[in-house]
Amino acid sequence: MAVAVITAVALTGALPSSIRPESRWFLGLIGLVLLVLIIADPGRIDRSTRLVRVLSRLLLVLLATSSALATALLIHLLIVGGDLTHSATRLLLSGAAVWVSNDIVFGLIYWEVDGGGSVARALHPPEYPDLAFPQQMNPHLASAGWRPMFVDYLYLGFTNALAFSPTDVMPLVPWAKITMGIQSLISLAILGLVVARAVNILH
Repeated sequence: MAVAVITAVALTGALPSSIRPESRWFLGLIGLVLLVLIIADPGRIDRSTRLVRVLSRLLLVLLATSSALATALLIHLLIVGGDLTHSATRLLLSGAAVWVSNDIVFGLIYWEVDGGGSVARALHPPEYPDLAFPQQMNPHLASAGWRPMFVDYLYLGFTNALAFSPTDVMPLVPWAKITMGIQSLISLAILGLVVARAVNILH
């Protein structure tokens, strides 16, 4: 999870200034929260303290805010035009960075909210999951006691963004269906507008 967060921060920091809404101190704040979170719970996911829960939610809010603002600025730039829209290469690279950042953020949302969060799932697996993975729907596909790890939620984020719909993981509760629907719409807007604009520039 830490690698995914660092990747999202790095991608945001590498964006052109026209679609990078936050200043450097904002990225520094995200890095600081992540560092404290790693120190407070260094990868074992067994510390269900108030500090860890607050830091996890704060990190998620900061990343989601950064990703949402970058997406909004990119779409606005594609509609009204700007320096970035004169280069197909820069536009495609910037669009890809925003798209990947969004997928990471949504993967973190699924990871943090499903079943009450990663710690809750590890300590007290829910009887009825919010997101149904194939291994949960068919126990013969995995060993006893299987539970999804972060990479499973990250994979869900990327496949939902590419297919614009659920693939192997089924949303069973309203928040999951709404979140996956929002992600699909955002992904469709980014991919559709960026590709269309790039093709127009090339012609």
